[in-house]
Amino acid sequence: MHGFAGKLLLVALAAFPAMAWPLSPVRAQDYPSRPITLVVPYSAGGGNDVMARTAADRMSKTLGQQIVIENRGGAGGSIATRQIAKSAPDGYTLGLGGTGTLAINPTLYQNVGYDPRKDFAPVGLIATSALVVLVNTSVPAHSITELIALAKEKSAQINYASAGAGSGIHLGTEYFASRAGIKITHVPYKGSGPALTDLVGGHVMIYFSSLPPAISLMKERKVRALAVTGAKRSVLFPELPTVAESGLPGFEAVLHYGIVAPAGTPRPIMRN
Repeated sequence: MHGFAGKLLLVALAAFPAMAWPLSPVRAQDYPSRPITLVVPYSAGGGNDVMARTAADRMSKTLGQQIVIENRGGAGGSIATRQIAKSAPDGYTLGLGGTGTLAINPTLYQNVGYDPRKDFAPVGLIATSALVVLVNTSVPAHSITELIALAKEKSAQINYASAGAGSGIHLGTEYFASRAGIKITHVPYKGSGPALTDLVGGHVMIYFSSLPPAISLMKERKVRALAVTGAKRSVLFPELPTVAESGLPGFEAVLHYGIVAPAGTPRPIMRN
């Protein structure tokens, strides 16, 4: 997952065309003169939303202008990402891009409606995040080994949530299932927020969550964490083993988060 999607994302970012539309120094100095919209292609409450709001807060302080978060979920983030690509290239509409929308979806679907190499201008990479394997507290598994054994025993009854079909979480979980030699049923949601809600409620059994939205649920013991999907243990939860340590050597699934603008956004604006 990390090697596949991560490399694709880096290739997509590296292949962005140089931004055109020269802007006069006066107009560049005037930017931003009004609030900026940062579109998050998933529902509120998930890892993408947390990353976007953290970045927006820092951007707002730096730019001296309000950054308005707009959540638009659906189709694994593709709908909103398509709209971002078609927005006016004036610096007032930015979007959260990541492994799912910029690397996976364009390769997974025949016509996703945008080209990550041509339709966006990169603002910058803001974060990377491993996933944490969560299960509902009623699931009789307290380790990755036990979860795999349970799935092999009751494959038809085991389901998992994702933040949308084609999302990094979806493919990360499928990668895990493939490596483990198990079959589990996919239940897609429009983001991590509703997926985590249904995990806590027992409507789904497994969720590979990004860390930010899962921390409070883990500390309150509303879900059970089994492992993290990074190459190393999390500094926040060092007691949690990695999936690689838990019986799947070499396993790694890490998501990348960045901010993009529509292609053609003037370079002087991007430098602000």
